[in-house]
Amino acid sequence: MTDLLARRDTWSTANCSIAAALDVVGNRTTLLLLREASLGTRRFDDFAHRAGVSEPVAATRLKQLVADGLLERRPYRQPGQRTRDEYLLTPKGRDLLPVLAALRQWGDTYAVDEPSIRVAHRDCGAPVQVRLRCDAGHDVPADEVAVLPGPGLLPTTPPATPDLPAQPCHTHPCHTRSET
Repeated sequence: MTDLLARRDTWSTANCSIAAALDVVGNRTTLLLLREASLGTRRFDDFAHRAGVSEPVAATRLKQLVADGLLERRPYRQPGQRTRDEYLLTPKGRDLLPVLAALRQWGDTYAVDEPSIRVAHRDCGAPVQVRLRCDAGHDVPADEVAVLPGPGLLPTTPPATPDLPAQPCHTHPCHTRSET
């Protein structure tokens, strides 16, 4: 890990997964709408109200979440009403639940005096916590995380050599002096 991190300037960030994810969800309104979807909100008016955003902003963001494949839009109709759309998390959107839980956990610890909600395991009632865990099942503290090259790691182009002032070659006609 140390060797790879020591050569950080040789990596390109053009293929960074964090940057790419932020391009999709890295906006406050988007995350609040995803929070609402994860809590079961389905209807447009409820999204706008609960996320505390205007209807035009909610409409724009919900449309983008559908286009990005995080929400799907389904028509519904209440008796005597016109057909409307509801929004549901797709599998891709549900895969963001650990991210939302991590943000909530961090916010509960560092950003608010008292959490507004708590999340628990429905079967046993124990609090749900986000942890780093390896595929072998071990909890992994931050100081035990190894950074290894992935298949998408791209090298940077080598740094350009600074331009040196041109040295006259003394053989080209423009560099020779005629003495008269």
